[in-house]
Amino acid sequence: MDKSRTGGGMFDTLYEWFWWDRIWLPVNLTWSDLEDRDGRVYAKASHLYVTVPYAFAFLFVRYLFERWIATPLAVSAGIQQRVHLKAEDNPILEAYYTTHYRNPVQADIDGLSKKCSLSVRQVQRWFRRRRSQDRPGVLKKFREASWRFVFYLSAFIGGIIALYDKEWFYDTREVWTDFPRQSMLESQYWYYVLEMSFYGSLLFSVAFDVKRKDFKEQIIHHLATLVLLSFSWCVNYIRIGTLVMLVHDASDVLMESAKLFNYAKWEKTCKTLFVLFAIVFMVTRLIIYPFWLIHCTWVYPIQHYPAFFGYYFFNVMLVVLLCLHMFWAYLILCMIRKFVTGTLIKDERSDNEEEEEEESSLTEDSEEQHKLSNGLAVDEKEDKNSCFGCLSPPENICRSKTVY
Repeated sequence: MDKSRTGGGMFDTLYEWFWWDRIWLPVNLTWSDLEDRDGRVYAKASHLYVTVPYAFAFLFVRYLFERWIATPLAVSAGIQQRVHLKAEDNPILEAYYTTHYRNPVQADIDGLSKKCSLSVRQVQRWFRRRRSQDRPGVLKKFREASWRFVFYLSAFIGGIIALYDKEWFYDTREVWTDFPRQSMLESQYWYYVLEMSFYGSLLFSVAFDVKRKDFKEQIIHHLATLVLLSFSWCVNYIRIGTLVMLVHDASDVLMESAKLFNYAKWEKTCKTLFVLFAIVFMVTRLIIYPFWLIHCTWVYPIQHYPAFFGYYFFNVMLVVLLCLHMFWAYLILCMIRKFVTGTLIKDERSDNEEEEEEESSLTEDSEEQHKLSNGLAVDEKEDKNSCFGCLSPPENICRSKTVY
């Protein structure tokens, strides 16, 4: 009994310390100031629990959307699931693949070759085909991009509807007028809840979605976004939070639409949307975001109250997002440079292994065709050169990652 009381006391102490007014609120303000009264309604931390079941609801809706809408749409666009050459059944190699490494080093390949009584080339081919089986196809990518496009478009339109008549949408100084006694609007509630639920669903589905070279950066982005939205919700930074969400959704709509047309091989439309995406991304994420929104949260609040921990915490998280924007902007600029010079032949954000697997897969297909027609194996290097040498510049350009 004494231990349970001690444990409960420690928990209560930690709880009280975490929600200490001086950490999250300006001086002379307490949580009691954010209790509903005088016709004002405030956001509460307990409201955030609803985002968890909503996130799972998003996953269910996504499943239905991808199956009954995105897949038929992909088929109508001529996108089909690519059938890869299947690796032969080999318990030894399969056990190594699932328990050790998907891409073994040369020493391990030599050992596996002796253990399986196969040549080194046969072992390498088996691992290429086995990795190829696990690699997502264009159909899966199209379905994911379709889902994200629908959400970002809906969220952007909803954000415009919710904010177009608000004074802080045009003058960021109004974000802090009468803070924190700013009543929460119903439109703000649903804007926040749906955005947070969507990003929560992305975290839940991360193990099943297509992985990119910037996988870690995407995880950091989703976590930082959820932390920012949760913090701004609890301390009534809702006005600036809605502006941050709207700025992010603007370019995401164009990015996902460019992906869709890329997968459908509408090259001119894809390239046009990519250019628009690059422009909107640079304007919203590298100009409006830092020089309007971060300026709004860094300069204006201290004109109303002294700086406190929550003030620094919120701005640090905004800067983390800005660093991610700069990282992605660098990749976009690399693509634009290659786009202009005509040397863009791969996706700047795609996984290097995935690109190599794509080339190896093409090599394997060509080898099989040559064996069937001529009874001869084609040298791997020569076959790779022949496959990629015949690609036209527009087709290479459409392999870009920003639209992948």
